[in-house]
Amino acid sequence: MTCGSSGQWGSPWTCATGACGGGACTGSTASGTGCQAGGAGMSNCGATTESCCTSLEVSGGTYDRTYTNGGDGGTGGSDPATLSGFRLDKYDVTVGRFRQFVTAWNGGSGWMPAAGSGTHTHLNGGQGLANSASAGTYETGWSTSWNSSVAPTTTKLSCGAPATSYTWTASAGSNESLPINCPNWYESYAFCIWDGGFLPSEAEWIYAAAGGSEQREYAWGSTAPGLTNQYAIYGDGKGSCNYPTFGGCAEGVTNIAPVGTPTLGAGRWGQLDLAGNLLQWNLDWYATYVSPCTDCAYLMVTGFRVPWGGDFYDNATYLNPWSRNNPTNSGRYGNLGFRCARTP
Repeated sequence: MTCGSSGQWGSPWTCATGACGGGACTGSTASGTGCQAGGAGMSNCGATTESCCTSLEVSGGTYDRTYTNGGDGGTGGSDPATLSGFRLDKYDVTVGRFRQFVTAWNGGSGWMPAAGSGTHTHLNGGQGLANSASAGTYETGWSTSWNSSVAPTTTKLSCGAPATSYTWTASAGSNESLPINCPNWYESYAFCIWDGGFLPSEAEWIYAAAGGSEQREYAWGSTAPGLTNQYAIYGDGKGSCNYPTFGGCAEGVTNIAPVGTPTLGAGRWGQLDLAGNLLQWNLDWYATYVSPCTDCAYLMVTGFRVPWGGDFYDNATYLNPWSRNNPTNSGRYGNLGFRCARTP
């Protein structure tokens, strides 16, 4: 069915379930509810001002989650993972897209994820990702006990930092095409469910950034990232940032670029900003890899979730696909955002 003006979706998107607002939404190049309104941060992303909800196919395969690299191809590989195909959004979620979610959430009295939603239903006969922390168990999806942790208000999305440090604004303004920073893990997961997708697993995210079996040094290949923001938005980790020009870091909005700015930094399947600008939340809990794994995620509580990708302040070593981080899932960070994954 196609959802009309009374629903959350409309042409060219079609709902995979019988009602608007809760099922997967697919189109030739764009998915989700977050761009339906159109406008800044929704329909003007990248060099071609395309839909900010553009989602690209990633073909399945096998690769090593741990490897080192002085060029493409990878050396010292270990922790193999095999993945089925999936889609991964081309862009980080923008302020403009996230604003639509905040409206739907409506201070906690509006939309909330249904119990068990947000799973990779196309895998393992509908059971979702295999839980590598416990053999024979699978992804359980959203828990309604997490609803109280979804609180995307102006106060919360400020990360408790000065206004120069966060991209959210109380009303639409000049930041709409910037990636949203400061959402916690729960809000990121809830957004992706609302938008018809799910958070990517750690294995999926690294796979896309590594170019799968190509196991690239950077998402775009082995070319050094340089200092002119062509490949990635990053710094030296010592107080200097490269965006908009090399100089001191304000550690905030000034040094965060609109999504898709580094046009030469596209990964093997076309996704941008897989390295730099903002770190990105993943589904998994942080743990030692369990290998080998097939369509897996580590889903036993360890105290930390896993984000990837480096940020506008970090030095170039954090741009490598194998560089891990481990913040708390309830935390809000000015250098951390997210993107969504979807069924193939």
